[in-house]
Amino acid sequence: MTLTQYRPYFFNSAFLTFGLIILLEPPRRVCKEMAGCLLTFSGVAPKLYWANYWWRIILGPSVINILNLPFIEHELTETVAKLGELGVLLLMFLAGLELHLGEMRKNLRVAAFAGLMGVIWPVLLGWGAGLLFGLDQSASIFLGLTLGATSVSISAQTLIELKALRSRVGLSLLGAAVFDDILIILLLSVFLALQGGGGSTYDVLIIVVRMVLFLALSVMFGLWALPWAIRRFSKLPISQGLLTISLVIMLAYGIAAEYFGGMAAITGAFLAGLMLARTHEKERIETGMHALAYGLFVPIFFVNIGLSIDLREFQLQALLFTIVIIVVAIAGKWIGSGWGARLGGLSRHESIQLGAGMISRGEVGLIVASVGVKDNLVNAEEFSAIVVMVLITTLVTPPILRALFAKKEDQEKKKPIEAEQAPVTVETKESEES
Repeated sequence: MTLTQYRPYFFNSAFLTFGLIILLEPPRRVCKEMAGCLLTFSGVAPKLYWANYWWRIILGPSVINILNLPFIEHELTETVAKLGELGVLLLMFLAGLELHLGEMRKNLRVAAFAGLMGVIWPVLLGWGAGLLFGLDQSASIFLGLTLGATSVSISAQTLIELKALRSRVGLSLLGAAVFDDILIILLLSVFLALQGGGGSTYDVLIIVVRMVLFLALSVMFGLWALPWAIRRFSKLPISQGLLTISLVIMLAYGIAAEYFGGMAAITGAFLAGLMLARTHEKERIETGMHALAYGLFVPIFFVNIGLSIDLREFQLQALLFTIVIIVVAIAGKWIGSGWGARLGGLSRHESIQLGAGMISRGEVGLIVASVGVKDNLVNAEEFSAIVVMVLITTLVTPPILRALFAKKEDQEKKKPIEAEQAPVTVETKESEES
């Protein structure tokens, strides 16, 4: 897509943010926000995600408030963060809504291998990197677990824009993310239980049982109860009843995933969308949720990631450690998930595409890292390195995916041309012989 085609996304995100500023912030900050956004429209940030991240990093604590000026306030940070959380839930809900259980089942082997190898490689490499830099055993293992996390919400957004979410790569990517999430949460829970001295076989078994029960019950409820509930609500004489019940279901699945299944809320939201994709009201649900998501919450999600980064907290003495962590994070996921996808049956280029889609750590990486800070498993310097790693991996994933899919499109365009030219060459040779 060209820059002109992306203008509506720019204006959507920008005007949304301006509205929040004008309504909730002091007027003297508005000029600061508008000046930063002008950089976006001038071509400095030619894509939606670059625009949202970079001008929000500039408008956040990294640059604008570098002098701690008294007229720059940040009361909205928590509010924007909460709205951003709804944005990522809606994003994953829509990703699930575009798929079907039958399609996911066909790619189960690829998803399982890619998810498994996408956890093993980064965890082992991160563990080794921690030991290399002198971290103790617990901190090194936790660093590996942080690198093993993944968040495909941004990859899903990119694939939706490329109209490739329902491709073999897209379906396998989302399935691999579910396996990745389950494995990381399981490993993290076991690790924390062992650290706390409660790592008995019984505790580990309880963690596994909770996850299995959540997945089983959520699928059973989605297969049998949800279609009936959706039909009933769609016939009620109330305004936007179908949209309302869809939101309630999405949030209920997200809450159940966290508090009952011990998993990330985005996994629950994805499962909710996957279940509702089977209903006859799918198109009506998708229309309403798409307008709500992309008209308000999804742009705030992208905005919040940039707003939450304060580059002034980055310690220069940790530069080498940070560079190594970034390289290990990108290489571990790309090689691990790509190799797993290859073992699962994807072609070489498709495996590279899937591995690239698993690079982003996003909000899941930050959540895991925050657990380490809370339990004193990582210090401030290590946490800063992890935050920078999350930022870099989140930023590089979309352009890598676009480049890989563009390369595949170019190869497919060349094939018909070569096929048309081949008979002409043969006829010329035959005419010369005659």
